[in-house]
Amino acid sequence: NIRNQILQVEDLIKTLPDKNVFYGDSDLCPLKHTFSNGIYVRQMKIPQGVLLTGKIHKHEHPWFLLKGKITVVDEENGVQKLEAPYTTISKAGAKRVIYAVEDSILTTVHLNPDNIKDIKKLEEINIAKSYEEFDEINKIENK
Repeated sequence: NIRNQILQVEDLIKTLPDKNVFYGDSDLCPLKHTFSNGIYVRQMKIPQGVLLTGKIHKHEHPWFLLKGKITVVDEENGVQKLEAPYTTISKAGAKRVIYAVEDSILTTVHLNPDNIKDIKKLEEINIAKSYEEFDEINKIENK
């Protein structure tokens, strides 16, 4: 199944010394954080040739490819080749493998009803550390 394959790619990435592959956050892909009333916007610049795995988002949210070309693998769509401008809605629980075919800019938009500006707290609200955590949250929210 694609979920297991994505996790296997992430496990492999963790063992590679190559600076162009990573999981989580990296200085290689600078982040810009922007806030508006009730909204948190996270923008990432991904240099050409970088391979990364994204995080597991707890909630559905829009995301945009503002610049460049990427190849993306996720559970919902399998393998996709995307070119900017591109807009879609990411389902809750989505995790992706992304390869930047060109220098790219990817932006996600998240609800922030308490107008928090502490990035660590925002990650706790929006990001699951594992699929097990995500599945547990989903069970509670769907009762």
